[in-house]
Parts: sequence; C-alpha cells; structure tokens
Amino acid sequence: MRPVAIIIGLLSAAAVCSFAFFNDFIMRQTFLVGNYMPISVYGGLLLFLLFVNPLLLRASKRLALTGRELAVIIALTLAACYVPGRGLMHYFGTFLMLPHKYERTTPGWKEAGVMELVPRQMLADISRDESTALNGFVQGMGSGGQSVSFWDVPWSAWARTLAFWLPLLGAFSVAMIALALVVHRQWSSHEQMPYPIVSFANALLPKEGEARGWVFQNRLFWIGCTAILAIHLNNYAVVWWPRYLIRVERTFDFQSLIEYIPAFQRVRGEYMYNLMNPTLYFAVIAFAFFLSTDVSFSLGIAGYVYAWVAGTLAGYGVTLGGGGFLSLKVETFLFGGAYFGMFLVLVYTGRHYYLNVFRRGLGLRSAEEVEKESVWAARVFLACSALFALQLWLVGLDWYLALLYTAGAVIIFTVVSRLVAETGAFYLHAYHFPCVILWGLLGSKALGPKAMLIMFMVTSLLLIDPREAVMPFTVQAFKLVDSNRVKLGRVAVWSVVAILVAFAVAVPVTLYCHYNEGVGKTTDDWTKNVPKMAFDATVSAMEKLKAQGNLEEAGQHSGWAWFQSLAPNRDCVLAFAIALGLTLGFAAARLRFPRWPFHPIMFLVLATWQSRCFAFSFLIGCLIKVAVTKYGGASAYQRLKPLMIGVIAGDMLGGLLPMIIGAVSYLVWGEPPKRFMVFPS
Repeated sequence: MRPVAIIIGLLSAAAVCSFAFFNDFIMRQTFLVGNYMPISVYGGLLLFLLFVNPLLLRASKRLALTGRELAVIIALTLAACYVPGRGLMHYFGTFLMLPHKYERTTPGWKEAGVMELVPRQMLADISRDESTALNGFVQGMGSGGQSVSFWDVPWSAWARTLAFWLPLLGAFSVAMIALALVVHRQWSSHEQMPYPIVSFANALLPKEGEARGWVFQNRLFWIGCTAILAIHLNNYAVVWWPRYLIRVERTFDFQSLIEYIPAFQRVRGEYMYNLMNPTLYFAVIAFAFFLSTDVSFSLGIAGYVYAWVAGTLAGYGVTLGGGGFLSLKVETFLFGGAYFGMFLVLVYTGRHYYLNVFRRGLGLRSAEEVEKESVWAARVFLACSALFALQLWLVGLDWYLALLYTAGAVIIFTVVSRLVAETGAFYLHAYHFPCVILWGLLGSKALGPKAMLIMFMVTSLLLIDPREAVMPFTVQAFKLVDSNRVKLGRVAVWSVVAILVAFAVAVPVTLYCHYNEGVGKTTDDWTKNVPKMAFDATVSAMEKLKAQGNLEEAGQHSGWAWFQSLAPNRDCVLAFAIALGLTLGFAAARLRFPRWPFHPIMFLVLATWQSRCFAFSFLIGCLIKVAVTKYGGASAYQRLKPLMIGVIAGDMLGGLLPMIIGAVSYLVWGEPPKRFMVFPS
C-alpha cells in the first residue's frame, strides 16, 4: 500500500467535514452522511470505479488505485463521518450558544435558576460581547449577499468551551476507535459476523491489476443497478417537472387494516402511520436477502409486535411512551434493558478472548496469545475512557456517576456497532440515554440537579442522535481493511488522525456558517430543540424535588446516607428488568434451539422511527430470500447475490446523482435545489 492512500483518505475526510454542513443546511439536500452507509462515500466509490479508475489504469498501472488502497481511503473517511452531521455538528454550535437565548424567553428556567448550575466551560462565553457573540449567531452577520469575513467571527466567545468539549469528545472518540479494534477479531473471525455493508463494498473493490471489482462483470448486477437507478432518476425528474412525468410509487397505504386490529387503534397516529404507510427501501430489501432469516424476520416484525403490545396495554391504562426525549418513561427503560442484555450476551460469548486481551493489556499473563494491536487497543481504550470520566469529574460530576455514565455510553455504542456488523441496519437510533437510566434507577434525590444537568448536557452532544457514531463506522472500516490484508494497527492510528482532522475542519466551518447565515437558515426544528432538552429535563426534576421538599438536600449526601437517598422509579425498573430478561431469554433460546425463529435484536429496535420506516422492507427481503431458497435452492440464492448488490448500488447512485445535480443548480441559480431523498433523513 502506497502513502498516497493515506493522503487521499485524510483529504477525503477533510472534504466531507468541510462540505457536509453546507450541503445539509445551506443547500438543504439529502444529508451528506446521514446514516452508517453514507451515500456520499459509497456512491462516490461507485462513480470512481465506473469512470475514473479505468482511465487511470489505462494511462498507467501506478496511477490506478488498488482495492487495498481504496479500502484504506474509505476507512479513514468513515472514521471522520461521525463529526460533521447528525452525530455532532448539526447541533454542536446551537447547543453551546442558544441556551443563553432561551434563558430570556423561558420563565421556568429563570425561576428554577437552572443556568446558574451550568459549569461555565460547558457553554459559549457571551460576557465580553453579547451583541456579536449571541445576536450575530442568531441573526447572522452576513448581509446583502455579502459573506462575513472568517476573522470577524467572535472566536474568543468559543475558546473556553471548545477547550473543554473538544478534549472530552476527542478522548471518547479515540476510546471508541480502540474498542472497535478490540472487538474486531472476536466479531469478524470468531463469531463470523456477516458485515453486510462491508460485503457490498468488497464486491466493488478491484483486485491487483484491475480497475473494478468482480461484480461489475456480472449481468445481474447491472440489471439490478440500472433498474433501481432508473426509478430514482425518474422520481427525481418528477420533482422538477411534476406536470409531465409520472412518479413510480414506493409508498403503500394499508391504513384501512387498522380497523381490524383493535390494539393498533389505541396507538398514537404517527407511529401507526409509519407502519401502515410503508415505503420500499430497496437497499434494505437487498440487505435482508443477505441476512439469516431470523434476523431479517425479527427486524421486520419488531415494530408491529411493539404496536400490538403498546395498544393492548393502553387498553388497560398503561402508557409506554409519551414525554420528552430526556424524560422518565417506560419506553426508554425497555430500550435500556434490551441494550444492557445484548451487551451481556456479547461479553459472555466473547469472554475468553476479551479476558485474554485485557489481561495482556494490563500487563498480566494470558492463557492464549492475542494480536499486539488488540492489546494496545485495550490499553488505549482503558486510558481514554478513564480520561473521559476524569474530565466529567473535574467539571463537577461525582466520580462514581462519571464512571457509570461512561460505562452506559460504551454499552450503547458497542451494541449499535454490533447491530451494524450483524444486520447491516445502517439507520439506527438507541432511544435511551445513560443519564435517564441513572435517573430512573437511582432517583433524582440521589443524583442532584447539578449532576443531572451535567449528564444531560453531555448526552445532548454525545448521544442525542447516535445514528452517526465513530465506533460503528470504524467497526466497518476495520473489517474492510482486514478483508483486503491491510495492517489494522496502522489504520487505527491513522483513523485517530482522521478524526482529529475532522474536528479541526468541521468545527470552524460549522461555526462560520452559523455566523454568516444566522440560526434561522442553518438549523431545523430538531437542532433548535436539542439545546432545550437538558435544561427542560433538569427543571422538571427540580420541580418534583421541590414539591417533595427534597430540593435543598438533593445530591448532597455521601457514604451510607447516599444509599438511603436512593429512590428508584418502580415502573422504570420493572420495564428495564422485563426487557433485560426477554433479551437474555431470546438469546439463550436462539443458541439452544436451531429452529428458534426470533432474534433478540427485535427488542433493540422496538419503537424507533428508523425501525418503523424499514420494517416492511425487511419483511419483503426476508420473504424473497425464503422463496428463493425454497424453490431455487442454494445455487439460485448464490446466483442472485450480484442482483442484490446491484440493487444497493442503484440506491447509492440514485441518492448521489441528485445531490450532485442539486449542488450544480445551487452554484448556477444560488437557490436551494429541489430536495430528493432515497432514505429518510
């Protein structure tokens, strides 16, 4: 592998981070990253292999990029994809600045004095020049088509808070990259996880001396790719010329069936709308074809089963949902219990390997030899996790809460990474948070308002929308480079460099866009609401503590008195225990009974919006696979794999080409282009 691969990979990472926010919020196009299979990355790979690499190979073999080099480029780009989009930068600036604005307009915040609990370094500093720092951020400093100078941005207002947040987020990001390397060998070699997204990428990558992968020589690949691409391009043309063209419908209306299922009638409308007005997502159907039947079937029925259970319980007056994102509700603890159960399953199945790795990492002898890169990764993970917890302690969180919060965040990202590796479900949301789980299991009196606010604020940047997170991206990246015989340790080190480049590029670019355009043009409803969530949840807890007469002493106890102040929420603890038991039970049944039809993954995706969107497509893909294997056998199944790879490629190109056309139209006319989405945003 030549150094050029690393250079291009870092440049690609910088390009994604410099352009993503502009694409997402200025041009208002499909998100450049958006999920764990970024259209910009995989669609860009397809275009490069179709048009550029063959020309380079024809000119000179040394100019063409090999499969190994392309794998490294993709890996470094994926490592950086966490930073610029929904994973962080979409609400990074607004979260650190807008609470100063909301304090003026939210009487409850002033009455509770919640802003006085915030450690100074956790928000932007507007004390020196409020007019420029806050008002310029909200209203925008550019005017009359004139862009503001980069040096006119009040960077001094951000220096203190960036000095806190960037080391905190950086330490956790490096810890997650290291943990991805620790689990890689167990998941990839010992448990033989399918890594569907990586399998798709590997089919595209060329062998030595070739310009393209083997799948480009298969007729079925081109049939699948061109058919799906034609559908998307036709539908995109309809957006431009609706009077002259006919849309190919991908959405179906099954709403009339609800009247035959009483439980469904008692479920909130938006939830049932997604399930009963399903949209076909072709890439999801194709991935379901590659998965084991129990996995795709469980992903398909999870949303419908949960709707039936929730509706049945609603008939007895039991509500599972409701409330804000960071509120105490039963639904949150169902997810929390399921994720904790799956984490226990992962630890148990890989216990021998992980024990050997961490024993060696701590300088102890182990029964078996393990790879050096895994040993060093374990050390880096432990060190960076401790550094993350230490920074939380320094900002005012008790040490035991800092450790519990760190452990909760690690559990979430580990399980999400496993879901991506095992199912190819590229669009995920955890829907629970360590701070809320600790709130329900320990009680607000034991935690105290300040500790709760600190954890809520960290959650608002680290975990509020983990559909783009560094560990799931790097889990894919390590599998990709390992499949192409590239040294993992070296790629891991350069992945750390890539994420540092991502922060260095994305942070100033995003803040500049905010000050140039103003919040109204660089946000959506979600990113405007995220800055409120931590403070609203803390105020709600403070009001309940005040009504109980416990506000003054909340969070003040230590030693035995702290244990006496514990007040778990009974309903939340019960929901957590039920989901934990079901997840462990289904995992055990799957190992014990060969024909067991359900995978515990269904408890991890129950009511998420993403699972509701993809449920129908997973069922269709499962049905296709069952029909093919039953009537055509294993040979027919193998023959149809290129067709399904082509279907995924068609989705990637069908999403990327409208983005390119939209960018060109923006440069020509200066107006946001017509928006077209292949996947939900």
